[in-house]
Amino acid sequence: MSQADILFINMCRDILENGTTTEGEKVRPHWEDGSSAYTIKKFGVVNRYDLSKEFPILTLRRTALKSATDEMLWIWQAKSNNVHDLHSHIWDAWADEDGSIGKAYGYQMAVKHKYKEGMFDQVDRVIYDLKNNPFSRRIMTNLYVHADLSEMNLYPCAYSMTFNVTHDKDDGRLVLNAVLNQRSQDVLAANNWNVVQYAVLVHMLAQVCDMKVGELLHVIADAHIYDRHVPIIRELIEREPYPAPVFHLNPDVHDFYEFTRNDVSLENYVTGPQITNIPVAV
Repeated sequence: MSQADILFINMCRDILENGTTTEGEKVRPHWEDGSSAYTIKKFGVVNRYDLSKEFPILTLRRTALKSATDEMLWIWQAKSNNVHDLHSHIWDAWADEDGSIGKAYGYQMAVKHKYKEGMFDQVDRVIYDLKNNPFSRRIMTNLYVHADLSEMNLYPCAYSMTFNVTHDKDDGRLVLNAVLNQRSQDVLAANNWNVVQYAVLVHMLAQVCDMKVGELLHVIADAHIYDRHVPIIRELIEREPYPAPVFHLNPDVHDFYEFTRNDVSLENYVTGPQITNIPVAV
């Protein structure tokens, strides 16, 4: 079975068995019928994925690789905050009549900042440093900009990436590792979606910077299962996992801005049945 499935199952069991409930408390999220969306939550969940050994996509149910990649590229490559630039509708609930989600996600990635080497946005600065200063301990991005929070239709959930380069002990090549920091996560709807997105990002950046992929560390401050998701999660984690598929990234692309969602694929991706009509709290 895949390591991603094992981590997911253990995380869900830990939340269900050892988490605390928000039932009866003042909470922001609500269901479509207007009722409060309560959760069972666990503080400080940390999962470590070795991308050199396995691509961390669930086999318990299917995660849509190309759609997840598309959303990541929407933020990191297109640096867009408009849902009309996406191929999916996952952000529609937070968009205004023009399709904007405000000064969130891609908007922050596009803002240029002054450095001694010149003007860079956050993505270009990461790529510059990985190529020119790979052992810097300052290679990171941040989307949680307090000055702009009032103009964001949703505060960033996955808000920070920190990159760290090491040497491969066997062949001496540079290895790209990363930490994904997340303030809050709906485990059923978004956990593996986010893991897959940022695993793809690490693969892409490693390729354009002539590095090998290493580890992705995922840190979640508030990992939660919504009350209406509990029976779905209980059924899901009792399924039998399958072996991890083989991930392929188009080897001919060496410019981050030339990647598309069609440059990623999976070989031998076998999964359990898909879960449909998951209620989403907003």
